[in-house]
Amino acid sequence: MSKNASTAEDTAVSLADARRLFADWKDAAALVLAVSGGPDSTALMWLAAKWRRTLKRGPRLLAVTVDHGLRAESAGEARAVKRVARTLAIEHATVRWRGAKPRTGLPAAAREARYRLLANAAHDFGAAHILTAHTRDDQAETLMMRLARGSGVVGLSAMTRHARRGDVTVGRPLLDLPKARLIATLQRAGIGFADDPTNRDETFTRPRFRRLLPLLAREGIDARTLARLAQRLSRANVALDAVVSIMERSIGRVSARRAIEIDARAFATLPDEIALRLLGRAVAAVGSEGSVELAKLEALLEAVRSPMAPAGRRLKRTLAGAVVSSGLDLIVVERAPPRRTR
Repeated sequence: MSKNASTAEDTAVSLADARRLFADWKDAAALVLAVSGGPDSTALMWLAAKWRRTLKRGPRLLAVTVDHGLRAESAGEARAVKRVARTLAIEHATVRWRGAKPRTGLPAAAREARYRLLANAAHDFGAAHILTAHTRDDQAETLMMRLARGSGVVGLSAMTRHARRGDVTVGRPLLDLPKARLIATLQRAGIGFADDPTNRDETFTRPRFRRLLPLLAREGIDARTLARLAQRLSRANVALDAVVSIMERSIGRVSARRAIEIDARAFATLPDEIALRLLGRAVAAVGSEGSVELAKLEALLEAVRSPMAPAGRRLKRTLAGAVVSSGLDLIVVERAPPRRTR
């Protein structure tokens, strides 16, 4: 192979590839494409347009650009996306994140605002799906960030191809592709894209991990390897959830007062990971605060499984808006009473 020859890692995405990548959504009535104007999302829009033209009755497409109002260039970038969308016969809308911005936790807040605004646009457009341009590189970075936080199997499964978010589904058709292939696709098509400098701003966490990945790749821990690990962990996560569903039906029940009751003796025989998930589901279902932080749930499981003295005394803990009581025969998870206000 010559020095300038392309490899599979940096070749343009073909029309045949696009048909395969978007096949899951061919029967959708409408799709919202999240397009910031960067190379990944611009390639998503271009490929979606080419794919739709191959269908007799493809979904309606709406490219939505979220202007977070954090950079002076963002409004111009949104207009540039609109111009490209017009050439592709795709509808376009710009939505803006208005109001005061937080001084801390800005990336997380911006991400939440982005999905909220995209979901609103999807509702208005009659779309049940939002497609994002997350790539294999993004998957690798996400895995590393969650590894640094000490995430469990669920967190290390990283991103999935389909994810439910409220009443819409987020789809990631490009998740198995490296970013280099998307850039090559745009270069071949002669389509420009924006360069967001915050992607290199190491005051944020993700750019710092992005900088580390080439160093790890020298030891064989490259984006492909990390994405494969996330995929395998995701497979294990699905299997564990299936077992937990079986356990829910076999050793648990909902009482007349809407509490969840679990057979304590059967619970004691379960492997820790299955018991942890079973307990977490019960707390999330009954409590008022949704899913539970893993470390807190692990502490609860340890308390439930620890020997109690004097014999027969019930352990009672409150977590995430639920009260968990554990005795010799039953573990009972019920909604906590409202907190008293002074």
